[in-house]
Amino acid sequence: MPPRQRSALLESLSAEEAAALLAWRYQARDAQLPPAKTANGGVWRIWLFLGGRGAGKTRAGAEWVAEAVAEGRAGRIGLVGATMRDARAVMVEGESGLLNVVEGLTFEPSNSRVLWPGGAVATLLSAEEPDGLRGHQFDLVWGDEFAKWRDPQGALDMTLMALRLGQDPRMLLTTTPRNIAALKTLMAADDVAVTVSRTADNAANLAEGFYDFMQARYGTSALGRQELDGELIEDHDGALWKRGWIEAGRVKTVPDLDRVVVAVDPPAGSAGDECGIVVVGRARDMGFVLADRSAGSLTPAGWAARVCQAYADFEADAIIAEGQQE
Repeated sequence: MPPRQRSALLESLSAEEAAALLAWRYQARDAQLPPAKTANGGVWRIWLFLGGRGAGKTRAGAEWVAEAVAEGRAGRIGLVGATMRDARAVMVEGESGLLNVVEGLTFEPSNSRVLWPGGAVATLLSAEEPDGLRGHQFDLVWGDEFAKWRDPQGALDMTLMALRLGQDPRMLLTTTPRNIAALKTLMAADDVAVTVSRTADNAANLAEGFYDFMQARYGTSALGRQELDGELIEDHDGALWKRGWIEAGRVKTVPDLDRVVVAVDPPAGSAGDECGIVVVGRARDMGFVLADRSAGSLTPAGWAARVCQAYADFEADAIIAEGQQE
């Protein structure tokens, strides 16, 4: 919207309308708001929010707790961090923590709790010792950096057993993913709803140049995909190439290449099978995979155009296609 038109619109708003523009529900991205249902259309007990660094996970957690208290859906809240220090520094006192999201709160560090003027209480807890979670009971729980917890499954089990108050007790787990069994089990559970947010999605709210610097440094490496894109990186059981082998062979710069080719494995059918398109270069006795342009659900004209584009982008010498179809 042009500046003049934007200014006119803002000046025409009433005080109530202007306040609505500042409301979290208006500002938040879809991934930062609690999902309506699970992927299979069921009711969720746990909301699992996977996000890259700086993707807005903490803000989403603090706002979710604040909204539940404001609407009278929560009065006894558990705040579970990887350590007690993490719970305080990030979930309570952090830039996007509760004290910076909700006005009028009282933080009692000696009692490890946050108090709302209306009587709601949030208790800070550490996942370091799962047995330390015994004896508590909550109607709402926010657990942060679940994949970082020392014993994630044990701490989760104890926390879920404490989630027993109210009409609809629920839990939010915010975390950057890691390839651990407890996280994969959660993602596959029927009562868990998953949302994902990338660092890029929240780049406008981060320090200028931060995302560009991270992208240039880590790009599409496994570390970048995990820490920036919020992807769960894991090997398939039958994989011929292990991810660790690939990561160990990555280089930041490519030497002068003797030859560059685009290798194509066309789909055999018309059911949307993936067309394999890989750009590879050779420098003396070493090979370098420059790009993977593979894609599915393409027409013959579509994947052929993709091959030609790869050929042009990398100034390749040849296109080599698999000719045997069964």
